[in-house]
Amino acid sequence: MSTPFPFTAVVGQDDLRLALLLNAVSPAVGGVLVRGEKGTAKSTAVRALSALLPEVDVVLGCRFSCAPGAPDPVCPDGPHETGPGSSRPARVVELPVGASEDRLVGALDIERALAEGVKAFEPGLLADANRGVLYVDEVNLLHDHLVDLLLDAAAMGSSYVEREGVSVRHAARFLLVGTMNPEEGELRPQLLDRFGLTVEVAASREPDLRVEVVRRRLAYDDDPAAFAARWADEENALRARIVAARALLPEVRLGDAALRQIAATCAAFEVDGMRADIVMARTATTLAAWAGRTVVLAEDVRQAALLALPHRRRRNPFDAPGLDEEKLDDTLEEFGGGDDTPEDDPDPDGPGGGGQPPQDGPEGPQDGPVDAAEAPARPEEPAQPEEPAQPEEAQGGRPAGSGEQSAVRATEPFRTKMLSVPGLGEGAAGRRSRARTDHGRTTGSRRPQGTLTKLHLAATVQAAAPHQRARGRSGRGLVVRRDDLRQATREGREGNLVLFVVDASGSMAARQRMSAVKGAVLSLLLDAYQRRDKVGLITFRGKDATVALPPTSSVDAAAVRLESLPTGGRTPLSAGLLKAHDVLRVERMRDPARRPLLVVVTDGRATGGPDPVALGTRAARLHAAEGTASVVVDCESGPVRLGLAGALAGELGGTAVTLDELRADSIAGLVRDVQGASGAHRRVA
Repeated sequence: MSTPFPFTAVVGQDDLRLALLLNAVSPAVGGVLVRGEKGTAKSTAVRALSALLPEVDVVLGCRFSCAPGAPDPVCPDGPHETGPGSSRPARVVELPVGASEDRLVGALDIERALAEGVKAFEPGLLADANRGVLYVDEVNLLHDHLVDLLLDAAAMGSSYVEREGVSVRHAARFLLVGTMNPEEGELRPQLLDRFGLTVEVAASREPDLRVEVVRRRLAYDDDPAAFAARWADEENALRARIVAARALLPEVRLGDAALRQIAATCAAFEVDGMRADIVMARTATTLAAWAGRTVVLAEDVRQAALLALPHRRRRNPFDAPGLDEEKLDDTLEEFGGGDDTPEDDPDPDGPGGGGQPPQDGPEGPQDGPVDAAEAPARPEEPAQPEEPAQPEEAQGGRPAGSGEQSAVRATEPFRTKMLSVPGLGEGAAGRRSRARTDHGRTTGSRRPQGTLTKLHLAATVQAAAPHQRARGRSGRGLVVRRDDLRQATREGREGNLVLFVVDASGSMAARQRMSAVKGAVLSLLLDAYQRRDKVGLITFRGKDATVALPPTSSVDAAAVRLESLPTGGRTPLSAGLLKAHDVLRVERMRDPARRPLLVVVTDGRATGGPDPVALGTRAARLHAAEGTASVVVDCESGPVRLGLAGALAGELGGTAVTLDELRADSIAGLVRDVQGASGAHRRVA
């Protein structure tokens, strides 16, 4: 077995280490979600935690880790008699992002279940993680159906496996720990709320700390065992502190004053539900035990709020997680201080006090905290040179453009009509277009290719029935062989690549429409987040088009780029469409199963260069020739409309919708067909 990196050797990241240690003291805190940029020791710290967890007593030979004193009465390996068991280290079970449903929950041998009536069950990762830690790296990339299974198990403390009338249930109580890079997309709110605590991590900008990180990592890579041995004393001391805090935890008193502060804080920050109050109470109690106290103080409530509330106060995917600390302090002060420190309480600055784990070690001085504010700001989009004033163009009789204008804010987002890709796809699971998936309604059957996962019972019986006499059937049971088994084919929904091509030229700004246009694109981005799409953003203005955001799962990153989008200059429509063609060509090679949906947001005008209208038409026909599903959001306004966006949609082989028709509650255009070049249809409803 490989030697894990010592937990006490992790440099800085005080909030991360504290959150993990609090969960080690009290699993009832509810787990932790670690958010941060790549290369910030997220996975290293979580994996290092396994060496600090106290051992657990289990029933000897039980694959589901039943406790000897209180075994699960319906354990598939039971029944167990109450008695002494054996001790083993607590497990940290890792769930890969690409894991199958059978790997997560376990699998039944369907053939034996049908032919012999035997519940032959192979446990999955949820069984392995029972009474331990379930760690999901890149949890935001986990497939939706696996997220649903995790939510069910976390809520009920048990896992159910049901296949064609054969069911198995086993205990699945685990500490859920996840890490994620927000640039790759956000979590569903239901799963986000299942994490008790959340922390933001970022690499330090202090050269001394960065030097220490490199020094320790190189020393560990050269000789992991020797490096771990040098940190053994610190590891043992921290392990002993966890055991002591666990023993002290039942004696900690949560006074009425602290409880009022917790309730007032959750109310002040308008968090949904009551889970935040409960998590804060458990966290504050655990913080007191970790500090060696038996009374919860105001400082514990404050620290608990900073760990338990940031991810619960988000109102939409585009809100950055965080907490207004000034508002937090005002709330705590308004509702009174916590209970006074008792006389027998140890010195908070002494060996047992404070909320942070020890950091002095043999390889360097004490590490200072890494402040998230030290992270570099998101680079600004390069400003394009200001366009000189242009003469009026013949098309539309309008000024062709003007100099760059400052970015305007988007209007409030709204619920949009559903845009979907025609036909039946086979892409990643999502909620937009029809696709063959592992989950959904059953549409037919086929012979299994590899392991049977979803049995089609009627088709299996139909395949086996003609051979019963030849197989010597004598009783009531059906003689089933492997060749008779049929896999159910199912139809569900997939996520698509939604590529936005947004006109940011002067014609959009001159009519003061950009605020409404941004609001519409923001609404479509919110819809893409809810439907599990990848998104990309291309803007065109002046003389060229720019990939403002390459295709990504981070919808909020697209919203940030959109908010700072300036306007002005001519309208190089052809450049925007050609840039989109290049992006889609590359994405088809990277992920051929994910079908694209092109959304062009423009008034349809094309200016600049020789014969811009003809160039735009030829660029649109490129997309039509490749069968790219497309929709044009017509931003033209005013009493006189030229219908240029509709003509563009015709060349693309798609459909045009106005800003008003895009709204789900619009009475105009309740149902529209968006046609691909092949003549297939998709609904806009």
